[in-house]
Amino acid sequence: MPAKEPQAAPRGIDPAEWDARIKLAACYRMVAKLGMDDVIYNHISMRVPGHDDQFLINPYGLLFDEITASSLVKIDTKGNKLDDTPQAVNVAAFVIHAAIHTSNHDAACVLHTHSDASVAVSGQENGLLPLSQFAMRFYDRQAFHDYEGVAIDLDEQVRLVRDLGPHKVMLMRNHGILTVGRTPGEAFMLLYYFERAARIQLQMQAAAAAGAKLVMPPHDVCEKAARQFWELQGDILVPGEREWPALMRQLDRTDPSYRN
Repeated sequence: MPAKEPQAAPRGIDPAEWDARIKLAACYRMVAKLGMDDVIYNHISMRVPGHDDQFLINPYGLLFDEITASSLVKIDTKGNKLDDTPQAVNVAAFVIHAAIHTSNHDAACVLHTHSDASVAVSGQENGLLPLSQFAMRFYDRQAFHDYEGVAIDLDEQVRLVRDLGPHKVMLMRNHGILTVGRTPGEAFMLLYYFERAARIQLQMQAAAAAGAKLVMPPHDVCEKAARQFWELQGDILVPGEREWPALMRQLDRTDPSYRN
């Protein structure tokens, strides 16, 4: 079953931009629904279709479950607001997101959260371990960025881009996680699967501390599983391609106000 058909764009807004706003607002609501938000902090951005130097982001001060399509703020890659709105944008949001959007063609959507399990794993030397099938997707495919303080210094942008490299997921040490997607659905599902894997890892490590012995598959098996995910083998699709329409239908049943 397809997601709800896009509603007509308000006057003065390009239909492609309005569709992007709806999907990005949905992404905020989904992160909040699963408890991976952080009050008014954290941010998810999406490049404005047809404009590589513009992106949409949350206004500073709204909870994720308050975000709507029309409340999102449009800014350029220098941090200038392009909307007639009194809402401010988090400086750290601009620093992090502008860096990734301008350096990565596939970074249509950039998602950054302080989700609990991902933060806990970010402080471990090897990050996410291949202890579950959820984790196999990220085997040898997670980037790391060392903590430098609150991300408000422009010179950190160079290191963010360098450390992310070709990856779609980066642990920001002692801070949080960043995922990159060609769609909000892809960025969200990468966060979802990483967070599930991180929670399972912490549970297994707690059991190991109590005396249980952990079983970790050998390198060849872990690499095989990772390639299955990233090479879309069998009936595996890009993250979000199947899940995203179902999640949007769920939002439409429970609280379609994100479309406003």
